[in-house]
Amino acid sequence: MKQTNQVLGAALIVLGFAAFDASAQVRPDADLQDLGTTMPDARAVAEGLFPEDACEQLKAAGFKCMGYKPALRYALPVSSFKSGSAELPDALKKQLDVFAEVLKSRRSSRKAVRIEGHTDASGPAAANVALSQRRAEAVRDYLVEQGAEPAMLTAVGLGATELRDAKNPLAAENRRIEIVRTRAGS
Repeated sequence: MKQTNQVLGAALIVLGFAAFDASAQVRPDADLQDLGTTMPDARAVAEGLFPEDACEQLKAAGFKCMGYKPALRYALPVSSFKSGSAELPDALKKQLDVFAEVLKSRRSSRKAVRIEGHTDASGPAAANVALSQRRAEAVRDYLVEQGAEPAMLTAVGLGATELRDAKNPLAAENRRIEIVRTRAGS
């Protein structure tokens, strides 16, 4: 079923049909840290993106680690982007500076982070995917300019395929950048 939805979604994008797809996935919020306009704390971001580091520190000190929480997914609102633009607003840059600080400390660690661009369902699907990709790339480029390792970061535009508010496909909360830890190579 999932593969059928993905193929159907890809066909809709190629054909340029309207963006809202009733089978669009709804992002579960259990692991989501929605930052809104708040300024993230570097320590909390490091613990959220790289929770296994605490286990590594325990093991290095001679203790046994019994496990750790899964990595968090951070949502940063893109509603402050100008319509149709991928230019980063100053408020978003300030939030990203904290992520850059954390990512700089993980250079050469072989850890991977995915930057996902999401849009609401207004406009054609192909345009939404392209816009979300440009926004994700703008975030990646900014983090690299601030010292993050380029090989660590992957930018992906998902358009309106993973709505946070499926009941209101045009809701502002569907327009966001998400930063999440991934396995290396994925």
